[in-house]
Amino acid sequence: MVSENPFNRILKALEKPGGGEFGKYYSLPALNDPRIDKLPYSIRILLESAIRNCDEFQVKSNDVEKIIDWQNTAPKLVEIPFKPARVLLQDFTGVPAVVDLACMRDAMNNLGGDSSKINPLVPVDLVIDHSVQVDVARTENAVQSNMELEFQRNKERFAFLKWGSNAFDNMLVVPPGSGIVHQVNLEYLGRVVFNTNGLLYPDSVVGTDSHTTMIDGLGVAGWGVGGIEAEATMLGQPMSMVLPGVVGFKLSGKLRNGVTATDLVLTVTQMLRKLGVVGKFVEFYGEGMSELSLADRATIANMSPEYGATMGFFPVDHVTLQYLRLTGRSDETVSMIESYLRANKMFVDYTESQTDRVYSAYLELQLEEVEPCVSGPKRPHDRVPLKEMKSDWHSCLDSRVGFKGFAVPKEAQSKVAEFDFLGTRAQLRHGDVVIAAITSCTNTSNPSVMLGAALVAKKACELGLEVKPWIKTSLAPGSGVVTKYLQKSGLQKYLNQLGFHIVGYGCTTCIGNSGDIHEAVAAAITENDLVAAAVLSGNRNFEGRVHPLTRANYLASPPLVVAYALAGTVDIDFETEPIGVGKDGKEIFFRDIWPSTEEVADAVQSNVLPDMFKATYEAITKGNPMWNDLSVSARSLYAWEPTSTYIHEPPYFKGMTMSPPGPHCVRDAYCLLNFGDSITTDHISPAGSIHKDSPAAAYLMERGVDRRDFNSYGSRRGNDEVMARGTFANIRIVNKFLAGQVGPNTIHIPSGQKLSVFDAAMRYKSEGKDTIILAGAEYGSGSSRDWAAKGPMLLGVKAVIAKSFERIHRSNLVGMGIIPMCFKTGEDADTLGLTGHEHYTIELPSSISEIRPGQDVKVTTDDGKSFTCTLRFDTEVELEYFNHGGILQYVIRNLIGSNQ
Repeated sequence: MVSENPFNRILKALEKPGGGEFGKYYSLPALNDPRIDKLPYSIRILLESAIRNCDEFQVKSNDVEKIIDWQNTAPKLVEIPFKPARVLLQDFTGVPAVVDLACMRDAMNNLGGDSSKINPLVPVDLVIDHSVQVDVARTENAVQSNMELEFQRNKERFAFLKWGSNAFDNMLVVPPGSGIVHQVNLEYLGRVVFNTNGLLYPDSVVGTDSHTTMIDGLGVAGWGVGGIEAEATMLGQPMSMVLPGVVGFKLSGKLRNGVTATDLVLTVTQMLRKLGVVGKFVEFYGEGMSELSLADRATIANMSPEYGATMGFFPVDHVTLQYLRLTGRSDETVSMIESYLRANKMFVDYTESQTDRVYSAYLELQLEEVEPCVSGPKRPHDRVPLKEMKSDWHSCLDSRVGFKGFAVPKEAQSKVAEFDFLGTRAQLRHGDVVIAAITSCTNTSNPSVMLGAALVAKKACELGLEVKPWIKTSLAPGSGVVTKYLQKSGLQKYLNQLGFHIVGYGCTTCIGNSGDIHEAVAAAITENDLVAAAVLSGNRNFEGRVHPLTRANYLASPPLVVAYALAGTVDIDFETEPIGVGKDGKEIFFRDIWPSTEEVADAVQSNVLPDMFKATYEAITKGNPMWNDLSVSARSLYAWEPTSTYIHEPPYFKGMTMSPPGPHCVRDAYCLLNFGDSITTDHISPAGSIHKDSPAAAYLMERGVDRRDFNSYGSRRGNDEVMARGTFANIRIVNKFLAGQVGPNTIHIPSGQKLSVFDAAMRYKSEGKDTIILAGAEYGSGSSRDWAAKGPMLLGVKAVIAKSFERIHRSNLVGMGIIPMCFKTGEDADTLGLTGHEHYTIELPSSISEIRPGQDVKVTTDDGKSFTCTLRFDTEVELEYFNHGGILQYVIRNLIGSNQ
């Protein structure tokens, strides 16, 4: 039973500097425990949350002690509850979240419960940002044209989200066209410190996008979770998490002239990947912190998923406070934030002597050692120093197919494909750039790299350089603030001159919304089997994500995106080869167009002003005409439309009763898919375009949807029928059953037929057969995509056996009732002689009380093989979810039970 908070004794008043008080707060110093002074700042946020929410039911005094004793308990992987201050959604994940909440209301109603209990109990911020498809580019009116197309395609989804903002309490929806969720979070939504009815506490957030970690740069603890877990958090359930280790990352010195924050984050990503930080916090400290702007810190924090950490945290200091003032937070708010954090030992003042904090491991980087670089061609952590790019590219052409290889025969590497482009003869070669995009939350929130790109454009235009007309160039700012400072600086016109017109405000190329490339270019690539390139200022470059026809995708800073667009190829040594020929016939080199650090700093200082942020975000709250004109129902229960191809009632709660179904064994299951390493959530549940020959396309065409109106998988996440058909539909997926072939197919084992994954899964279900998946290391890496778990569940997958899992995806599998299991160290499907053609049986006790987190489980096959795996239910709470058939079913039964 819930009881009074035993820590009310440390509630203190926080006084204002001029008299009066800001409010009350739970004082960590009042505990008089010397262990707190040595805790990492990120752990102090977990500690404060546990103290504030302690009710001896969901959060217990023992949990508080575990956190205070972090130095001793973290190595033991103890479990703690965490209740974040708010939840952050974007529309691709927001739609399925609201669909699930609407379904839960229906299920609650059907079971005789009070459906109004299905309501967010913590603030929910939903930013509609993932719908910007780059259909129109390289023109002045691109923003309006793309926005109109966006509303034509997505009107039904937008109306559904608008209904949700009215039907559910505590939900703020930021309309489309406002910006990228993480930049809006950084510049506007992030509170740093909450003041709720006079109670002060640190802002903390979980989001359904893995790059929620960007807010860590502001000193707000935040990370990505599965959509399913986020929904439970909204409904007041504590998150169950393993108390993480914390890597202390010391920064020293300063970046060299001309080196960007993007170069820094790609270097940090590679270093942390090498160390291994999955499931850990990374906390940055050291005298080098004073040399990093808030935007630089946010860039590093943003790519936490790419280096594998739960978050990359920058504690609040004077740089944070300066940024809060710059972005229009009031002086009183900033004063309250500083006063609270100082009083509660959560503020870093580098003018004072620092108490040494204890970390689980230590890493150090001298900032002057960072050099210009890119990452690719298929993974974010495959960093390539710029000076080695040409040789690395040729190595990739030579090497066998893999993360660093395309296996292009030597005799084919110099192939030239000639084609006609709008009446002009043109040529394409391996490595030629066909997409160059300044995009993504990682970089568009950073004025130094955005204005740096504009300065490159200015120098290039003045020298007479041009971008080839068939390269699809685009600029998608993360908020309207970027447009304001680019215009004030007078530099936007140079970006326009090179084809980098603003196409919209939201996620574009980085999420796969790159739109079509010209049909003549597409034909030249496919007919000649060219390895075409995309260069983008993004954070993800997994194969098949950016565009189906760009097999090589490189992450680069915005200025480098412009440079590569000008060069027209990644097959270039910028130090020795010219980018092009200027108007006077002279060769122009990279060094001729690259701005100095001082030039960039001057542009930032002169053009990025507080009024820009205030004006931008005042306008956001007013919406836009197209959004405001959407008419929606006032009903609290959603009226499902059976013929809708965007919003459809999923079957998660059909036949649900008040009695939990209990744990399920897996008997004589077939292997649906047999994978190697690094299968990403983009492979499992693509967000990009719907291929014309896919099961999802067939479903849409059967319902009268024209191919040009397919939209993307991401935009149709509110329809389970489309998403089930889109599961494992990535055209670049590699399945061991189909040796040497790439694509979304598999073998139906009993018949030996090659079928689409969806058709094979439906055949197994009709035959009454369970299925499992075999996989290698890092299964489920990439975006925190709940459909990468929902989809397999709808296909009938009962278990996934892998060498290792990405943190969020494993949690999502648990949330949907799928059993995650790991091979023992040193073992995998190959070493055990598993072909995937066997029948698999996984024996589990019939009572949940007999199952323990992380226990060994025996797996047997019909041909006599037997091996032991680790059951990856990591906490007791996760076992409860499994017992109930999933996390949402658990929440519903608990809510009904608590009111009886």
